[in-house]
Amino acid sequence: MNKLKIVFMGTPDFAVASLKALYESGFEIVGVVTTADKPAGRGQQLMQSAVKQYALSVGLNVLQPIKLKDPTFLNNLSALGADLFVVVAFRMLPEVVWNMPPLGTINLHASLLPQYRGAAPINHVLINGELETGVSTFFLQHEIDTGDIIESTKIAISESETAGTLHDKLMLLGANVLVSTVRNIALGKVQSTPQVFSSELKMAPKIFKEFCRINWDNPAKKILQHIRGLSPYPAAFTSLNNKNLKVFNAEIVPFETVSPVGTYVTDGKSYLHFACEDAFIAVLDVQYEGKKRMQIGDFLRGMRL
Repeated sequence: MNKLKIVFMGTPDFAVASLKALYESGFEIVGVVTTADKPAGRGQQLMQSAVKQYALSVGLNVLQPIKLKDPTFLNNLSALGADLFVVVAFRMLPEVVWNMPPLGTINLHASLLPQYRGAAPINHVLINGELETGVSTFFLQHEIDTGDIIESTKIAISESETAGTLHDKLMLLGANVLVSTVRNIALGKVQSTPQVFSSELKMAPKIFKEFCRINWDNPAKKILQHIRGLSPYPAAFTSLNNKNLKVFNAEIVPFETVSPVGTYVTDGKSYLHFACEDAFIAVLDVQYEGKKRMQIGDFLRGMRL
């Protein structure tokens, strides 16, 4: 069964769990494709992707193409003789790549497809207040996240969930589902189902900075979902003393006296409440522009508001 030859493609921590699960399940991984090393930090030293670091630690062959249509890369990829490509949190692939292996290319996506296609499903399910989400494996085809679904598994979303905690749960769940999918492909037992297209589908587009700005005109519940759906990264933020204040955790506090939307009240030492449409939002875990992340009490003791 495990004689299947696999090329794995991925970049961040989310993908490492899947690569590790495949490797430890005994599958033959003949190559790992990841992004090129990039300068990072104050010293601008070259940093390897999380996938590359793991792949090298277990002796796997790593390819780092700048362009996925580069003839040299395509020749090297073809020479690996893989039966199947597996993609987790990587770039959009050209057809010349995903159509190369005889058994096709499969992808792991962190949502219950066809819902939440796109780059940021974990964030958007929380922002939209969903009660459940999950992971799906599917065969790649031309349009992004639209291929035939192979397997999907659900998971409940708790009221206190953040993008960070949900990321970690789906990372592990996804690794297990991916191993199951690859086993079934190796055994020739895989069955896939075409996705149903509907105008009611919710999407998960890439998140840009301005989307992260908190809109205090919204109801408190919606604001809290926005904060949790962006915590810890890229983080919701608001303006305070003409600088940005990132908010990682917050809670709803009922009005005692109604304040204008967007204004704040504080005792200067233990609480900072922002007024929204129907309540106060108490920010609990914050990071002021140019400062480190801290709990609200510590933040207030170092600030004049």
